[in-house]
Amino acid sequence: MARKFFGTDGIRGRTNTGVMTAATVMRVGQAAGTHFLRGGHRHRVVIGKDTRLSGYMMESALVAGFTSVGMDVVMTGPLPTPAIALLTREMRADLGVMISASHNPYEDNGIKLFGPDGFKLSDESEAAIELLLGQEPLLVGAERIGRARRIDDARGRYIHAIKQSVATDIRFDGLKVVVDCANGAAYQVAPSAIWELGAEVIAMGVEPNGININRDVGSTSLDAIKARVVEEGAHIGIALDGDADRLIVVDEIGRTVDGDQIMALIASRMLDKGVLTGGGVVATVMSNLGLERYLESIGLTLERTKVGDRHVLERMKEGGFNVGGEQSGHMILLDHATTGDGTVAALRVLASLVRSGKPASALLHVFDPVPQVLKNVCYAGGRPLDNAAVKQVIAEAEAELAGKGRLVIRPSGTEPVIRVMAEGDDAAQVEAVVDRICAAVRDAA
Repeated sequence: MARKFFGTDGIRGRTNTGVMTAATVMRVGQAAGTHFLRGGHRHRVVIGKDTRLSGYMMESALVAGFTSVGMDVVMTGPLPTPAIALLTREMRADLGVMISASHNPYEDNGIKLFGPDGFKLSDESEAAIELLLGQEPLLVGAERIGRARRIDDARGRYIHAIKQSVATDIRFDGLKVVVDCANGAAYQVAPSAIWELGAEVIAMGVEPNGININRDVGSTSLDAIKARVVEEGAHIGIALDGDADRLIVVDEIGRTVDGDQIMALIASRMLDKGVLTGGGVVATVMSNLGLERYLESIGLTLERTKVGDRHVLERMKEGGFNVGGEQSGHMILLDHATTGDGTVAALRVLASLVRSGKPASALLHVFDPVPQVLKNVCYAGGRPLDNAAVKQVIAEAEAELAGKGRLVIRPSGTEPVIRVMAEGDDAAQVEAVVDRICAAVRDAA
């Protein structure tokens, strides 16, 4: 069935248009609530959000939708996406909802859904909810309408839980850490957790006003944190995105450390301790060939999936892996969380920094990445990748890179953009290949 609502990571769009109107969001609550009404117990949903202005509207619409089909609602206020996954499971809820468009600008918003086990929904559950969205909602009688309440201790619960990912003999005393929370969901919890473990914390991106989430701060806008790390003489910088499910690190000399290097570090440390499972790491087709070569050199495999942390997680569960993620910074550590958690990954990196005694620039340069170029081409409509001329250019590029590199071309699941990525040992060749394909896609679009 074609998807009208769900994309690669829940439902997402421009606020007050399309699927992100209050009326549609209320219907999503009714459909999701109906799907998870199972058994005779009193049903419960946990709702969290990031700091977008539209979160108030969407939260109210979801509360109306869930209560109208007989679900009780617990609201947490601004919290990271992984915190909602955790609380859903801890509170024995039937469903968890995170209101966030992740790294997108404030004008967008979205809905991420978690099942009672704290994991994102399967394709089958999303399809069932899509089906219910096309039907009249099954409203309950007046006596069965759900109740709603806010809880005040959600932040403390989450901070306590994520600190358990760090061994009890580790303290961050002596570390100076810049923490950029993107004016998003982690603006209170991430600096607090790192400070409680002993670090000197320099917090930025912690003044949300509803419209500045991800604006010139956070994991997708690194200039500010790079400058701050160098200016403050910090040991390391931690950059999260709007809902804090991804992490990018900045080393002490202001260089970017992406998700591939973070996965390599965490996996190799866990291998040394004998706690890595699955015989390798799960990542997406976007991860650098250098990561794959490095893992092979230490006897591990790199399993690749389609882009999207949900696909990574599915493969991890199938193959018994406990480390996976994306180059863009989603880090899934299944021993500690059911979804990507940027703050947990940051704590693990900081713990390794303490244990190693090395500077971040040395610790986090685990492998030499091969030259990789990623460019985006915006398009207004249609299917540019189906164009015959585009197909011909892609086929020629694949033949040129055969045995020497990789080519990955895909439409974004969240915006009208074609992503063109190539990598290989010859940097000039990789750049030229990407430029030719981008030009062909622009002509077709």
